Amino acid sequence: MTTAATTALPSDALPRDLALRRAFSVYPTGVVALAAHVEDRAVGMAVNSFTSISLEPALVAISAARTSKTWPVLRAVPELGMSVLAAHHEPLSRSLSAREGDRFGGHEWQRTEGGAVLIADAALWLTCRLHSTFDGGDHEIALYEIADVTLFDDVEPLVFHQSRYRSIAAPESA
Repeated sequence: MTTAATTALPSDALPRDLALRRAFSVYPTGVVALAAHVEDRAVGMAVNSFTSISLEPALVAISAARTSKTWPVLRAVPELGMSVLAAHHEPLSRSLSAREGDRFGGHEWQRTEGGAVLIADAALWLTCRLHSTFDGGDHEIALYEIADVTLFDDVEPLVFHQSRYRSIAAPESA
């Protein structure tokens, strides 16, 4: 059987960086808010480059653009909150991705004793400490050791796929 992709473009039809962005967008990801309390205010950013790495020690990885002004601030904190955003958090994700303004947009959050900021109504909370960093080209790859986990089983996560926000639909029961 042969199938044809109806929206395929030759690899030379787009500049390489745009072609790669489009290629990478076919892999659906969650959206994670990285946040901490710094100098009496919440500081945060959204990432979709998040993955589990190890159970022992408990490690997750994120990557952040070297051009980010927020990443160096968050990288320096002793404790970082990672919240897997819920399906209804699309506006929050957009504001956390903005370069200016109130990134939290009045959305509720809570602070841990160590200064991690966790987003209300998220699908998952992780409280983490920086383990190590690596060169990732135009990004920095950071491994974080998980200090605490809170899972909210009934919360559907926000999904980013083909440069659009989506949600996961449960299959209808038979």
